[in-house]
Amino acid sequence: MTIKTFPEDFLWGGAIAANQTEGAWDLGGRGLSNIDLIPHGANRQEIKLGNKQSKLSDTEYYPSHTGIDFYHRYKEDIALLAEMGLKVFRTSISWSRIYPNGDEETPNQAGIDYYTDLFKTCKAHNMELLVTLAHFDIPMGIVEQYNGWKNRETINLYVKFAETCFEYFGAYVNYWIPFNEINVVLHSPFSGGGLTFDETENKEAVLYQAAHYMLVASARAVESCHRITPQAKIGCMIAGGSFYPYSCNPEDVWQSMNDGRTNTFFVDVQAKGKYPYYMDAFFKAKGLNIDIESDKEILKETVDFVAFSYYASRTSIADISRVEKNEGNIIVSAKNPYLKMSDWGWVIDPLGLRITMNQIYERFEKPLFVVENGLGAKDVVEVDGTIQDDYRIDYMQQHFQAMYDGIKDGVPLLGYISWGIIDLVSASTGEMSKRYGMIYVDKDNAGNGTLERKKKKSFDWYKQVIQRNGIEI
Repeated sequence: MTIKTFPEDFLWGGAIAANQTEGAWDLGGRGLSNIDLIPHGANRQEIKLGNKQSKLSDTEYYPSHTGIDFYHRYKEDIALLAEMGLKVFRTSISWSRIYPNGDEETPNQAGIDYYTDLFKTCKAHNMELLVTLAHFDIPMGIVEQYNGWKNRETINLYVKFAETCFEYFGAYVNYWIPFNEINVVLHSPFSGGGLTFDETENKEAVLYQAAHYMLVASARAVESCHRITPQAKIGCMIAGGSFYPYSCNPEDVWQSMNDGRTNTFFVDVQAKGKYPYYMDAFFKAKGLNIDIESDKEILKETVDFVAFSYYASRTSIADISRVEKNEGNIIVSAKNPYLKMSDWGWVIDPLGLRITMNQIYERFEKPLFVVENGLGAKDVVEVDGTIQDDYRIDYMQQHFQAMYDGIKDGVPLLGYISWGIIDLVSASTGEMSKRYGMIYVDKDNAGNGTLERKKKKSFDWYKQVIQRNGIEI
């Protein structure tokens, strides 16, 4: 047996998010969040896109309200993750659990106490913490009273929240991310940033101005983190994945370059401290007057590392009407004829991870961190109670090989964090049946089940990978 060994200090981990796991949506003084208004079912997508206003309804099921009850079960869940041997645990802080309306003078003590105990529990198990401040999460008080990220004042409210977290939790957390997949606000505005639209608005202008305010908020959070908790590292995060041209037709190549730029300009701002040259031409061509000039100095506060999620590559084509579409993920692209797909239509492209690692590092020259990756699949509990998820093991083995090759290429990678290490509510579909975890949770798409936790076959496999700090070949 030969083991391909990773760097000695490599951080193997697992991730969840508050909005998909905690539940307890109205307990402990928590206020209403945008995620609490996104139902499972037919209305979900239009509400996520900001095209349809949402109000709580007795006839809708809202998966976030109960999640997987992590709020009450975190001690047993963290103990399971410690048994697996995780070096780092990624989670997020519910903004409305700290500031229920978003603009209170003082934080909610019950929320402070909850996260303090959660983080103490992780440290007692010798797990590092990587904490996302805003993971598709904004208090509805800010959305309703300030128009959310449409309003520059939301920057100040966010910075107050961020600084509260640094001050109260800085003793436990060594890695921070200001926004989860910040680029998703362009593609899923309400879930990504609490944005909704009316017919009088220029949607693109609203999106890019809101994105800019989020980038300013991120830069101010970086400054605050470096000042308040100088021992910690703070990074940025995008939904990653390369855009391949569908063909060598120059028009397809040009399209793929522009599609990629829509993703990576967020990293330019956060890692280089300025907008890339092409964004000025882009805004002018679109007739968008984005208020940027007054923020150029604060944007120079740059991150320590670049984090990204990687699930799939995308394929760009100048005229998508000519080919079959891939609409499995939120970003529509052409179907790649060379790649297989998951049960939910996401392409499976391990080599794409190596390509993405090289492209991002070549451009930004900051340490990288894969903070989300995994396979959403339908798991079956066998008669004997086991869950034989060999397909997940195969998926991870292939992606670990690609990641290993990327490190050998010379890319500095801090760690790898498996998404949904415990089964959780899918952000895209609101389903429980789209399972990513190595720990099974007994709950169905309608919210029924015992919530019992059960180890899958992949649990012990990943445990061995972590123990060996490498993959077997």
